[in-house]
Amino acid sequence: MSDLKILVVGAGATGGYFGGRLLQAGRDVTFLVRPGRAKLLRDRGLRITGLGEDTVLEPALVETGSLDGTYDLVLLAVKATGLTSAIDDFAPAVGPGTLILPFLNGLAHLDALDARFGEDAVLGGVAKVQTTIDDDGAIRRLGPLQSLDYGARTEPAPGKLADVDAALKNAGFAAALDERITESMWAKWVFIAAIGAVNSLMRGTIGDVVAVPGGTEFAEAVVAEAAAVAEAAGYPVPEAGLAATRRAVTDPGTGGSSLYRDLLGGHSVEGDQIFGDLTARARELGVAVPLLDLVTLQLRVHQHRIG
Repeated sequence: MSDLKILVVGAGATGGYFGGRLLQAGRDVTFLVRPGRAKLLRDRGLRITGLGEDTVLEPALVETGSLDGTYDLVLLAVKATGLTSAIDDFAPAVGPGTLILPFLNGLAHLDALDARFGEDAVLGGVAKVQTTIDDDGAIRRLGPLQSLDYGARTEPAPGKLADVDAALKNAGFAAALDERITESMWAKWVFIAAIGAVNSLMRGTIGDVVAVPGGTEFAEAVVAEAAAVAEAAGYPVPEAGLAATRRAVTDPGTGGSSLYRDLLGGHSVEGDQIFGDLTARARELGVAVPLLDLVTLQLRVHQHRIG
């Protein structure tokens, strides 16, 4: 049993889910939350529902502005739009030996974290989970997928990485130490960008898009653009992963991404974090990405409209 002190920053669909599983497995977990979320969790507990489950947990909480000690591991699972404020919130928890494991979309967050805490302290991470937050604050599972991959981005790897691996394994979800974590982060970026672009540009589920003439070809063209950026950056998506992404964007049973759900709901979306950064890198690398440029512009207009 690991005795790492773990701080989970973000008790939403991702952080709340994995933090909750770690708590269930007996890990020393504390959630850093804002006052509104803290009140809800104190009143109703951290609730995980869906797929026949209805689990209610009572996690240890600390409100932002009230941290009074350091932690061994910070699990960071916030929307990219909230990264700057989150860094300020959890900074007091970071000591000389603290490792930070972020699970955010894209790669831009690594630059901000490295600048504040140093590259050696920041691991790479990929979270895959099918969850959402219901109106009552419960974390609802939408599918069986639940995995974390993580690894060092520097050599030599931090000595405490083995302890992190021990803490995350055998906690009710798939967990794996990945020696090529940056490549895996690029692969996930290609995946979420492809699905998000197909949904957003066509304003439909994958099933809706591929049901009409030209829909499958359009979806495959989006995947090709995103994959070309990764390859030009030196992190080509392995063929098996690329084939899985192609299947996902052409499978009539695939629905909509979380970004698409936010878009339809009139909420803020991670347009610049997922697409703006990707298209900026494409320009630097000389890769033409007209479809990704179009979705970037579309989502910027959406953000402008909602303020």
